Parts: sequence; C-alpha cells; structure tokens
Amino acid sequence: MAFVAWNENLSVGIAQIDQQHRQLIDMINELHDAMCKGQGKNILKPLLARLFQYTQTHFTAEEALMQQAQYPKFAAHKAAHEKLVSQVRDLKQRFDAGEYLLSIDTMKFLQNWLTDHILGVDKQYVPCLTACQTA
Repeated sequence: MAFVAWNENLSVGIAQIDQQHRQLIDMINELHDAMCKGQGKNILKPLLARLFQYTQTHFTAEEALMQQAQYPKFAAHKAAHEKLVSQVRDLKQRFDAGEYLLSIDTMKFLQNWLTDHILGVDKQYVPCLTACQTA
C-alpha cells in the first residue's frame, strides 16, 4: 500500500500540475519504501536528492503558470514554496552530513507537506489559472 495515495481530491484540474504532483507522490512513496526496506544511505541519498531537485522544478513550473495568469496571491504562494524548499534543503543537507536519519516522522512531514500544500494552497490558484487557460 502506498504511503501517500493519489486521489481526485488532490487534483487541481490542470494536467501539467497534476502530473507533477503525482510524480512528487511517487518519489515520496519510493523514499518511504526504501526506508522501510532498510536500504542504506547509498540508496536513500540519491532518492532524497532527486525529490529535492524535482520539488524545485515543479515549483518553477507552477510559478510560471501563476505569473502568466497574473495570479493575485503569487507573492504569498512563492513565499510558501521558498519555505518548503528551505525545509527540504535542510533535511537533505542534514541527511547528507550523516546528522539525520530518515524516520517515519520525516516521512509524515513530507506527506503532510505535499498534501497540505496541494489542498490548502494550490487549490486557491485553480480558478485564476483555469480562467486564464480558457481566455
């Protein structure tokens, strides 16, 4: 069973963004599976690095769409992205330095970070982006 399961509640109705959100969910599930199997740092380190890199890629794409649509809450949304990137960067750096081990608490943070961001922040831009796409 997946640690984070995709469901239609997580869909923002924008194919590009939904696909990227699914990819992030897949990466979190892959990271969780590796952790549960006791796979060493050699496996977890590149998975965490890939998750960090893809998060940045996703946020850049999402921000470009918001700017194109002239989303009025862009600055606040971008600030939320920057905070999340900083948190994941810190987690990755601590893990890379051997100061931190991935735990179920870390996985819960990643799960909540993604689902809370989609449901609480991303859903807010949907009307603006949808109106821009149909205009």
